Amino acid sequence: MDINLTLIGQSFAMIVFVGVCMWKLWPPLIKALEDRQKQIEEGLAAADKGQESLVRAAAEADDIVAEARKQATGILDQAHARANEIVADGKADGVKERERQTSAAKAEIEQEANRAREELRGQVSAIAVASAEKILKREIDGKAHEDILGKLAQEL
Repeated sequence: MDINLTLIGQSFAMIVFVGVCMWKLWPPLIKALEDRQKQIEEGLAAADKGQESLVRAAAEADDIVAEARKQATGILDQAHARANEIVADGKADGVKERERQTSAAKAEIEQEANRAREELRGQVSAIAVASAEKILKREIDGKAHEDILGKLAQEL
């Protein structure tokens, strides 16, 4: 291989080409590469922050759900307690009503018994008068002997 003018010309052209590339093309390429690297780093940092934020949000959501469950349990307990209270009140009211009706029924029975006794006394008095008439074979004046009949009715 001989060193001739072509080799020197090509070497000079190559040096000029490399110089122009380094002077004009290299800084924008390096800047574009650095900008792209910076964007990638920022994207990765944002992704890490987003992941951390997601983990925090999931923990916060779990806390909110746990608190909501506690509140729901409390509300259910209160509802059950209120229902039991209402049932107890209903039972107490039922007992009071039963006692009231029982006492009213007893009073009515007592009144009916008294009426029946009075009616029975009247009937017994009439039977006693009829029996006495038959025994004595004459009529007894009911008005004249009213206290005798009254005493007899009282004894019966």
